[in-house]
Amino acid sequence: MIKLHHTSVLMLALLSFAASAQAVRTEKNMSLELANKIAAATVAACSADKFNVTATVVDRAGTVRAVQRADNAGTHTLAASQAKAFTSASAKNTTLAMMEGAQKNPAAANLTQIPGFLLLGGGVPVKVGDEVIGAVGVGGAPGGHLDEKCAMTGIAAAQDMLK
Repeated sequence: MIKLHHTSVLMLALLSFAASAQAVRTEKNMSLELANKIAAATVAACSADKFNVTATVVDRAGTVRAVQRADNAGTHTLAASQAKAFTSASAKNTTLAMMEGAQKNPAAANLTQIPGFLLLGGGVPVKVGDEVIGAVGVGGAPGGHLDEKCAMTGIAAAQDMLK
């Protein structure tokens, strides 16, 4: 009887440990070094094409980690880049794809009502494998597709750090 009781207590303890281990998650996130590298490479990519932009990099929660604003970038580019980065990180999608989806699907057009969301091209998620660890948002090029191109170049420049 005592042996059965000890076995039961041991089994309950093991089950409790297994349950608590599943309750704690391990997530990858954006480091400051990585965010700075992506932001700098993104602004450099746009500058090479003669676009004065701001690049904002956020972590997986949409919190700003790094911002770079090119000389002569319009003041509006700061808010636009941050909103695009937040939108992309939150939705785990490019803002260009979201914008195109909202244009084709009237029900998706309501996404613009979410506080902080901006459905203009230029927000791109940053991934390690399939896991989104943040996003970069770009504002200031003459078209969202060009903002997105710069963001993709900035992410590619940091590819060695995304492992």
